[in-house]
Amino acid sequence: MATVYIGIGSNLGHREGNCLRALDLFAESGLVVRKRSSMHETEPWGVLEQPRFINMVVSVETGLDPVRLLALLKDIEKLAGRKETVRYGPRTLDLDILLYDSLVVKESALEIPHPLMHERGFVLAPLAEIAADVIHPVLKKTVLELKEGLAPR
Repeated sequence: MATVYIGIGSNLGHREGNCLRALDLFAESGLVVRKRSSMHETEPWGVLEQPRFINMVVSVETGLDPVRLLALLKDIEKLAGRKETVRYGPRTLDLDILLYDSLVVKESALEIPHPLMHERGFVLAPLAEIAADVIHPVLKKTVLELKEGLAPR
């Protein structure tokens, strides 16, 4: 079984409820949630003129390979009411694979570790709550080191 860290975000509808629904859908899909961060209210990133987000990170165990896991997460987003809009725009549910064991994947549709996670406080703050000592397999720094290295906003 692989240990995978998944970022969860929502800025439409009942944001907290959407994040919790993702956890229920994970369980129904066979993903075993081992740890979860608290929820963080954060400013939007990318498209700034949109509602604030609720973000959290969970650690799950899965037997799915990264490509099949990504397909499952896209299905879960749709089940939760996500509609495709502009990139980085508002969404009911956003699920991102942040880390998958110490695997490095670079394909057109999937990059692991998440290519922007080290720049995003809304990812690193909740991730550090549950995985501070986990080492980024490309940057060779712990999650806590990455979080502490962020420029103040």
